[in-house]
Amino acid sequence: MFEQHLRKLDHQHLLRRLRTIASATGPTVMLDDHRVILLSSNNYLGLATHPAVVEAAIAATRQYGAGSGASRLVCGTLPPHEELEAALAEFKGTEASLTFAAGYLANIGIIPTLIGKSGLILADRLCHASLIDGCRLSGATLRVYHHRDMNHLEQLLARRSSVSPTLIVTDGLFSMDGDIAPLTDIALLAERYDAAVFVDDAHGTGILGRSGRGSLEHCHVESRLPYHMGTLSKAMGGAGAYIAGSTSFIAYLVNTCRAFTYTTAPPPASAAAATAAIRVMKQEPERRARLWRNRDHLAQGLKRLGFQLTPSESPILPILVGDPDRAVGLAHALLSHGVYAPAIRPPTVPAATSRIRLTITADHTAEHIDDALAALERAGRALHLI
Repeated sequence: MFEQHLRKLDHQHLLRRLRTIASATGPTVMLDDHRVILLSSNNYLGLATHPAVVEAAIAATRQYGAGSGASRLVCGTLPPHEELEAALAEFKGTEASLTFAAGYLANIGIIPTLIGKSGLILADRLCHASLIDGCRLSGATLRVYHHRDMNHLEQLLARRSSVSPTLIVTDGLFSMDGDIAPLTDIALLAERYDAAVFVDDAHGTGILGRSGRGSLEHCHVESRLPYHMGTLSKAMGGAGAYIAGSTSFIAYLVNTCRAFTYTTAPPPASAAAATAAIRVMKQEPERRARLWRNRDHLAQGLKRLGFQLTPSESPILPILVGDPDRAVGLAHALLSHGVYAPAIRPPTVPAATSRIRLTITADHTAEHIDDALAALERAGRALHLI
């Protein structure tokens, strides 16, 4: 049965294999004994290798060990966890925060605590898989609205039973298209129809907003949306996730969120690294400025070459290819020219929208970007994509 399924995936150009990067995640990496330009990492600010972040992880490991030993409610809460949660709350401008071992755990754990079987969830069509799984686990009725379509969202809100508790679920910055949720309009509709809003700001935190606080700051709705989640593994360069909100809300999650209660606490090293990353983001705003300069450099080059892009507003710049076999072909051609950017295919993205999801970081140089654009031009012309 397994072999048959794998053969079917291979025939459809949807088979996935693990690739080992033999170096730290930076603007270039070692892959198959060759150094290549990496254009697929979410390490937007380059903090995964920042000396202060790395040293914080090492120091915490020396003092507290490699693991936390138990769940947070047993004996797994250590000073690095408390320090990180205080730093996150201060950074996000909320009363408190709570951390999780992964964004997936946070979403499948928190959403079922916000709404149950009697409720209605309205989710953006392009929500991250972890959000959709969290919605399904809640037992609530799930309806999907067209991507960023506020008219469709309002139609669904207007048609619902007035007594149904309602939760609107969306990414802040969509990871596969690079566009930003219209949070101002979503907040307005939520207020008008007495609905709650759950935002996953995994890719927005650290890069969007005047202070880098994320998509809520970017859309000026921080005071209107009382809680949101995000991850520590993208711009912050580490691992894990957080939820930020009021003290009472966080206490409620500590007592009701099964993904928190029954999971071993994140390693002290990852918590200490994230705290250090927050400090670096505040002390080195030039990293975010450099990221956006690099983004504009790459985006302008891609448009000049004539690639078909999504309407991205971020350092995520997907090249739409369509068929999975052509996306795989482009990825292979790019790698032969020294650029690593894997093909993204269904079910990660909708059918007929396979793509090369390019991501740029603050640590890429102008030379890296020019070399990557040269490789993209050669590969794109060879495959008749431009």
